[in-house]
Amino acid sequence: MASVPRLVVAAPSTGSGKTTVATGLMAAFAARGLKVSPHKVGPDYIDPGYHALATGRPGRNLDPWLTSEELVVPLLLHGAAAADIAVVEGVMGLYDGAAGLGTSDSDGGGDYASTAHVATLLDAPVVLVVDASTAAGRSVAALVHGFSSFGTVRVGGVILNRLGSDGHERMCREAVEELGLPVLGALRHHDEATAPSRHLGLVPAAERRAEAVETVRRLGDLVAASCDLDAVLALARAASPLNAEPWDPSEAAVRAEAAERPRIAVAGGPAFTFGYTENEELLTAAGAEVVRFDPLRDERLPERTRGVVIGGGFPEMHAADLSANEPLREELAAFGKASRPVYAECAGLLYLAQELDGAPMCGVLDGVRAAMASRLTLGYRAAVAVADSVVARAGERVRGHEFHSTVTRPVHGDTAAWQWTASGPVGFVQGDCVASYLHLHWAGSPWFASRLVNACRGERA
Repeated sequence: MASVPRLVVAAPSTGSGKTTVATGLMAAFAARGLKVSPHKVGPDYIDPGYHALATGRPGRNLDPWLTSEELVVPLLLHGAAAADIAVVEGVMGLYDGAAGLGTSDSDGGGDYASTAHVATLLDAPVVLVVDASTAAGRSVAALVHGFSSFGTVRVGGVILNRLGSDGHERMCREAVEELGLPVLGALRHHDEATAPSRHLGLVPAAERRAEAVETVRRLGDLVAASCDLDAVLALARAASPLNAEPWDPSEAAVRAEAAERPRIAVAGGPAFTFGYTENEELLTAAGAEVVRFDPLRDERLPERTRGVVIGGGFPEMHAADLSANEPLREELAAFGKASRPVYAECAGLLYLAQELDGAPMCGVLDGVRAAMASRLTLGYRAAVAVADSVVARAGERVRGHEFHSTVTRPVHGDTAAWQWTASGPVGFVQGDCVASYLHLHWAGSPWFASRLVNACRGERA
């Protein structure tokens, strides 16, 4: 049994202020000297970046679709090791799950992978954030009553957001308290403490680090001044012990008995900000030495690099600078064409292409051109490997997600990586390079790390 004080920050709908309140709570508790473990329901990469700034710990995702129901609690316990409190930010509306994001699988209906689903798995109290600017006074209580009585989650309190005046706050507070629920906080309009957005959501913290640090500080000050932190902490501490063991990457990954620790270079920096912490932990556990490089600034791969991982991000916002770094592009092109292991997701796919919006990229993927699209592609994907690669075997099934506003031509190469719809295969396998739009959380498929490390040693399963 593990006792971890914890709570889930949820809302009736997207845009109610979950990120503001969750990040503010994390920063406010951290400012008190507490060790805060930050978590995010769902596949999103951007919010965890702000969570990490608020807490000084990696932001981690809890997603039963990407991993499994059985791994949600162990992953929380792994991330919350030695923490005083775990704060979990929800996704979309409280009961909106995989079906709301769209799936390529029949499994995932109802509230599967929703905030309510994860809160139930964690047996955690929910703090409901309500945008009071959209409700007419006492009607806030009707909204809260509906959400707290609809399912099986335990709403432990309410935080009112975007209040207009003292009178508005008093009216809403009294109405909610008539339900027997405490109002744990009341925030006024706070435009000065928000992060800027663009086509795929908030601008990642890594792209505006100095400004993001200041934004997070302001959020912490706002929440500390507007919420009863002692009451929120007491609610988190009332959560029951969890009957599970922490997830352990050393047990999940298969490590070969080999003295060599191949060096795997993982892309980072402002252009490549998307990646799950557990993926790198699994690579390390499988026997790799993981090092970072920034394609915007570094002209060479780290010395002794045996494999490359390029995750997601926003290369389209940095295409000119990525293209201008010719020495690194040329080295990566030679690396890939020499059949050295390269694994790329989404932004990595674009960077390995021949060009992006007309700007020359690495050209590892012969003839592939990428460009911005007019619409967003978003959703969970139940994928099947079309061909063998450095991470997958043909016919294997995995669960991932897509999140991009670009397209590639051709749709797939001579050998595709995955298929998840009747419309045809997607992604590319060329030599020991595999690249596609599919984002994967390797805790759900830990053998990926072991296979990639073995490939970097020159071995094949």
